[in-house]
Amino acid sequence: MIGRRTGGAEAPRGLKPALRATLLAVTVLAASAVAAEPAPLLVFVGGGQEAFGQVAAIRGWEFAAIPEALPGDAAVRQIENAVEQAAKRRPIDTTRTYLMGRGTAGATVFYAVSRRPDLWAAALAAGGNPDLAIETNRLFGANAEMVPILWAVQAGDQAKAELSRARLTAKGFNIGLSVRQMNIPEALDWLAEHKSDPYPAKVDCETGALAFGRCYWVQIAKFNPSARNDVLPLSRVAPGLGAYLALGGFAYSMDDAGPGILLNWLAPNYPGPLKLNDRIVSLGGTQIKDARGFVAFMDGQTEERALGVVVMRGKERLRMESRIALAKREENVTARVRAEFLMDGHQMLLITRGVAEVRLDLPSYWAPCTINWNGVEAGSADGGGCWTIAQGGMAQKCQ
Repeated sequence: MIGRRTGGAEAPRGLKPALRATLLAVTVLAASAVAAEPAPLLVFVGGGQEAFGQVAAIRGWEFAAIPEALPGDAAVRQIENAVEQAAKRRPIDTTRTYLMGRGTAGATVFYAVSRRPDLWAAALAAGGNPDLAIETNRLFGANAEMVPILWAVQAGDQAKAELSRARLTAKGFNIGLSVRQMNIPEALDWLAEHKSDPYPAKVDCETGALAFGRCYWVQIAKFNPSARNDVLPLSRVAPGLGAYLALGGFAYSMDDAGPGILLNWLAPNYPGPLKLNDRIVSLGGTQIKDARGFVAFMDGQTEERALGVVVMRGKERLRMESRIALAKREENVTARVRAEFLMDGHQMLLITRGVAEVRLDLPSYWAPCTINWNGVEAGSADGGGCWTIAQGGMAQKCQ
């Protein structure tokens, strides 16, 4: 996990004493040099953003923070907007753009890497549970192969974390696990070790939504569900049954010792009966010891049914009527493209499933190159920039 300190003008925990006296001066000097050259960017999701922002400023990094967010497309849009706004403030080094989520938002890291891998040089999840991202049915390992992810967990959570990590790595995620306390400079040091390549020679991309069909220089522009290809299986990290409490959108702390689960987030304009800092301590007569107990209980639910929920609100115990519901899965049909540029011969190979049209954003030093799509010649690209190819057609410059 990552240690933090919030509030006030003190230097964040983890800095050497000698740096504390010079924090303000260094920050001012860094601010005066921002226009000199593109800066690394850290996008931070979750609590503790003040301390991380201070250390990022000392290093001359640009910093963008968004509130606690559950894994989903709305969170990815917030993250994309944060990147765009940061680029308006100062030039950003797009090869050194990093994502970090803390607490419950750690799950959002896994989701955002799968949805928009081309944005990130590396990502760090400090806590959180990737199972929340897996349950969206939109986690595709093919997309995430080239983004190193470090997942920092507490020692008591290591066994369960190893199981979740195995599910992800089996589909292609590149995840390291840390079970020791990391301070803020160490976390940023790990991120800073990585740079991304905007034009990797081999790209793999799978999606069930055209809005998230881009991976690096390849974009799925149109679907054709009838275009099957057994060479490209699903890279989806398979979710469970997706049982959930029908009490509205909420999140809880995975690190809290209990009793029950401590609610630390409610959906915007939440209309339900829960309140922040409530504790759900019993479900259908079963006592919930802590977050792991809650996860185990929900994993065991195989059918929809009504049940009573006991909530502790301060010293008061409240009973609520609710039900177990099973998730209705989205993006069950997906498309996938695997693209590779061969420098020897300047040839582009495309292997696709469920794709009717692709777009390629090529660097000028790859041109000219011939294009082969599923074993069929598809013309050539005689220059860099955007090229579009419809299934059965020839490559053309984008309009």
